[in-house]
Amino acid sequence: MNLVSFDIFRTLGLPDTSVLKTDDIFRQKDLLRQADWVLFPEYWQLNALIYGLNCRVFPSEASYRIGHDKVEMTRAFQVVAPEHTPWTLIEANTEDAQERLWRLMPQPFVAKLPKASMGEGVWLIETRHDWRLYCARTPVLYVQEYLPIDRDVRVVIVGERVITAYWRTQSDRGFYNNVAQGGQIDHSPVPAVVTDLALRLALELGVDHAGFDIALVDNHPYVLEFNRLFGNQGLAQGSAIKDAILDYLVSKTEPDDPEGPAPVWPVAV
Repeated sequence: MNLVSFDIFRTLGLPDTSVLKTDDIFRQKDLLRQADWVLFPEYWQLNALIYGLNCRVFPSEASYRIGHDKVEMTRAFQVVAPEHTPWTLIEANTEDAQERLWRLMPQPFVAKLPKASMGEGVWLIETRHDWRLYCARTPVLYVQEYLPIDRDVRVVIVGERVITAYWRTQSDRGFYNNVAQGGQIDHSPVPAVVTDLALRLALELGVDHAGFDIALVDNHPYVLEFNRLFGNQGLAQGSAIKDAILDYLVSKTEPDDPEGPAPVWPVAV
């Protein structure tokens, strides 16, 4: 299998892999056309690779498109799993919308920027002053009900299976569970209802490389978001992720029946 990677660190150790810099997309077009898979391109490269060079990319196009924007991500969740999506309101940032959402949302509530990760661009809105500060920073109003939790679960999906799942407990500053924001990792058992939801969402949306963040309230799971490029802080040492990537790519490269379909003989009449 012939692989081309734009991320040396996430693909280090994969066999038969050529590593390119991002701007090599303009100089190595033949190499890219001949590749079985192009791994971890930048978001801006997608259209050129998929539509210009007819490349197969990993992670999947859905992983990129849906994971690129919290607004689009939440709308996808609301379509496929509304019962597992926190109550969320999304509107253009106008004065009327600001006033309407402030009246509708019970305080405290959560407000997010459409494009942010690692716990950045997320605020707990408790006062009118908090709300004004948020509204001054975002082009789109994205508000979500506050869930009474002190931890959530990160579920890592690669290909079509769960690789690992672990709890992230709240940081000393409160509210944030992200490890990048001071949250702590807890390897206590994770209920199957959480991992089942993450896998269901991944399969239905076509997402094949992601860390899903899921909250559990009274044993009912709520999906918060997923990150296409997840951190490795909670992952056990070893090659589990790379092995899973390679197994998945091989499974999607080889035909289901290597010998091909059975011949169709003419029927005598």
